[in-house]
Amino acid sequence: MEALALYEGSYSVDSSKTFLPFDREIHNPKDRPGSLFIYVQPFLVKTKKDLIVLDAGLGFRNDESELIIHSNIRKAGFDPDDVGLVLMSHLHFDHSGGMIDQTGSSTSLSFPNAEYVIQRGEWEAAYSKPSRSYKTEIFDFLQRSGSVHFVEGNGKLNDEISYELTGGHSEFHQVFLIEEDNQTIFFGGDILPEPEQLLRKFMAKYDFDGRRAMELREEYGIKAAEGNWDCLFYHAKSKAIAKVGYEGEGFRIL
Repeated sequence: MEALALYEGSYSVDSSKTFLPFDREIHNPKDRPGSLFIYVQPFLVKTKKDLIVLDAGLGFRNDESELIIHSNIRKAGFDPDDVGLVLMSHLHFDHSGGMIDQTGSSTSLSFPNAEYVIQRGEWEAAYSKPSRSYKTEIFDFLQRSGSVHFVEGNGKLNDEISYELTGGHSEFHQVFLIEEDNQTIFFGGDILPEPEQLLRKFMAKYDFDGRRAMELREEYGIKAAEGNWDCLFYHAKSKAIAKVGYEGEGFRIL
């Protein structure tokens, strides 16, 4: 298997849930009080059977008015139209904005030939529990397209891809494992978004259940070390793809 990070940029986000480009070389964090500073990078995985996108990014455009995620897929030598699966950990905007392509008054699917795999509970929560983190107009269009593949709980999508309902970050957050030829790729979404989060225990206020998310980070970190998994870190500052080591009670990023 081949896994590639599709880096979409670094941003600040405050309580308004507005994502603003942030470059530490020209921007001052003090000018954006109350903001989190994050990196956004969906992933592309090529298996023998499938071309897979894991979370869809913000859906922002580059200076040539092309979707950044499309540009990055083409730079990697692939065509966005060949993506057959979009695996969604959850539906917060920084992960789901790129599911659709909006140009002026025109809207289309970013990946017109793909199935979008979403936990049913996450979808229902986005509508029943209003939040600035969810933009339901995106989901309205996606639903009309007929391209949604709902899953529930834990299970297998096919022989290579399994999903596990975790909760933690959002109530119905899920993670994915892709296995082929004795190689395992793990995508933890916002349960394990940065490798550095394995190096310290903490409960984040932005998680739906901070204690559960903290416990899950350690659980999956240990499994990743024991299984020699390739881990994909969606909000990584540096190592977006890495293996994890575990000795005694401490993690190492390999």
